Amino acid sequence: MKRSWQYGLAYAVIGLAILAFVYYFIVYNIYAFALFRFPFDYEQGEGFELANVVWYSRGETPYRDSSSYPFFSTNYAPVFHLVILPLVLIFGPEYWTGRLVSYLGTLLTAAAIGYAVQRESQRWWLAAISGLAFLASNYVYHVGPIFRQHMFMVMFETLAIVWLAVTVSREEQTGQKSNRGWLIGMGLLLLAGYTKQLAYATIAAAFIFLFLRQWKRAILWAIGFILTAGAIFLLFTWITDGYWFISTVASNINRFVPGQTVALLRQFVQLHLIIVLAAAAFAVYQLYFERLSIYAIWFVLAALNGLTAGKWGAGESYYATAVAAACLVSGLAFHRLLAWGEQRAADDKPLAVGSWGMAPPILLAGIGLLYLIQADRVFHSPTHTPFLRGVAAALGKPTYAEIPPQTGCSAPQPARPVYYVDSAGVSLLGIPPTAEDAAAGREIAARVAATNTPSFSEEASFNLYNGREVITNPPYLLNLFENNLLDLTEMLDALDQQQFDTVILRSQFYPWPILQMIGQRYETQELIEMNGFVYCIMYPTQR
Repeated sequence: MKRSWQYGLAYAVIGLAILAFVYYFIVYNIYAFALFRFPFDYEQGEGFELANVVWYSRGETPYRDSSSYPFFSTNYAPVFHLVILPLVLIFGPEYWTGRLVSYLGTLLTAAAIGYAVQRESQRWWLAAISGLAFLASNYVYHVGPIFRQHMFMVMFETLAIVWLAVTVSREEQTGQKSNRGWLIGMGLLLLAGYTKQLAYATIAAAFIFLFLRQWKRAILWAIGFILTAGAIFLLFTWITDGYWFISTVASNINRFVPGQTVALLRQFVQLHLIIVLAAAAFAVYQLYFERLSIYAIWFVLAALNGLTAGKWGAGESYYATAVAAACLVSGLAFHRLLAWGEQRAADDKPLAVGSWGMAPPILLAGIGLLYLIQADRVFHSPTHTPFLRGVAAALGKPTYAEIPPQTGCSAPQPARPVYYVDSAGVSLLGIPPTAEDAAAGREIAARVAATNTPSFSEEASFNLYNGREVITNPPYLLNLFENNLLDLTEMLDALDQQQFDTVILRSQFYPWPILQMIGQRYETQELIEMNGFVYCIMYPTQR
């Protein structure tokens, strides 16, 4: 009966949904491979992540006293940087190393989501869409292939949750405990937390689930986990003379911006409406009619943890874990719905008028339509080629956007066409860098190379490109300053004495006394645009 025209139509809709998400995967790869070839900062923090790896390559840690030259430290845990370290030791401080690792991490996350859905549903198409939907999220697309550690954390989180779900399920089926399975799960959680501290919500979700299943055993393992994580924390604090604690804890107490919280929450729900509603409905269903799965608990805590995106310095990526959980749990929800329809049909006369016989193909087509709606909600694509423009136009989407260059350090400039469209709104993330952008980066780097000192720069790439020391880490310095943890005396004196031959600004993230001193001792002589941002090249004033 599954060869009837009703099923044929239903699977045609499913095929269109798969095609839509495969298209997003193609777009994701266009963007990623453009970034692999780009030798400068694309997102402002990338160079400082690379600088962390450079510190490790010297046999030193990047957790340092930012009050002293080179005024550098970092507020991120070390796992991501240590994974990239072998590549940097072999190939040098290249941006593609971290971008490749982050990109591969997103693919592994998508594969883990697909595996979990396939294991539960035995529906390959549902597993494929669930995994591809993760890569199709605007948030994952924007930050997945850049040199930042966040998506690598999401990879470890997803692997840990899926591994523990499978381990506990097998224990319950066989009646045999698997301490090895639990140990691997704990290791993945530990790696997630020491990739980025934001993984605490996933760690909490895992232990809540384990406690609900085997509370005595879960408590013992939680004690061991806490002791291990604490020992590592104390070791790093000792090795770095206490700067590990300042860097990873004290400096991360940022001010909260309520408007940013509301805006990002609204955007997250609007973009991912179908999978979020399906996942939320499944969590409520399990709460009232079944035992809560680790996946449902994870989705709820990850979504709540996304609210911390309201901190200054945070952003859309804080919802990436919630996106992964929503893709997985919504896949399970749609499987349950299909299984329910199939069971009702099996209990009834398949083709009788008014029977449940038509439920499976109707539900199948309905789920395909829902995924098509989800695909439409997250629409994003560069439109710099005739094919990509043609796809956007055929779908009734704009083929370009009019936005001005970002001018954090100079006067506003008029809007110009940008060949990239995004349902998340105007964004400079997601636009593949061009040959003109690379040429602009080399032009800025040449200004630094023509001088005798490293540049006092808001981005690290121009010093890295010239093999010079990376000076400062502006957002980190601003966090320290606002928490009264930074002595600016030496930095202000160096700027006052014009010890740096160039200053390069983009967004003016430095603490205000630093910006004030720069304004008094340096003047802008050139404006160079790269990746939609205007860079101010400043030289010492005559005294």
